[in-house]
Amino acid sequence: MTQPSLQTKASIEPHIPALRRYARSLARDRDDADDILQTCLERALRHFDQFRPGSNLRGWLFRILRNEFISGLRHRQRRGTTVPLEDWHGETGVAGGQERLMEIRDLSRAFGDLSRRDRQILYLVGVEGRSYEATARLLNVRSGTVKSRLFRARERLRGRLADDAGRAGAARAA
Repeated sequence: MTQPSLQTKASIEPHIPALRRYARSLARDRDDADDILQTCLERALRHFDQFRPGSNLRGWLFRILRNEFISGLRHRQRRGTTVPLEDWHGETGVAGGQERLMEIRDLSRAFGDLSRRDRQILYLVGVEGRSYEATARLLNVRSGTVKSRLFRARERLRGRLADDAGRAGAARAA
């Protein structure tokens, strides 16, 4: 390939602003459009010997630009989307939920270790959402009794959960 002549460069230069606008309309991104335009101009200069004198130079340049744009699209489709390393924050995974499942398992185990009376009061008030009065009528006790039993049951449940957490921490440290 020979170097493009000054005449070749001069004949292409007036078409650059229109080519740039066309590239921007295709790419919809200034940087991508500039890259497509540069590739188009390089190709046009490199293969100017293939241009037939007397034919439409502007149309030939626009066809090169359009073909470059389409080639780029096809290339990106084959390769997939790329993200620059500095933009990637390393959050590729999704939380598995294991920690939440372990908390539920520990709560279920600690709840099961409570006395039947503690489980019953925690279930009626804490799980079913019954009022103290409704729970008192159901259990045939006073409302104050429900409140005190519920307080003690919650304390025992917290204690068991804390004991389990302490044992788990000690096991991890060992």
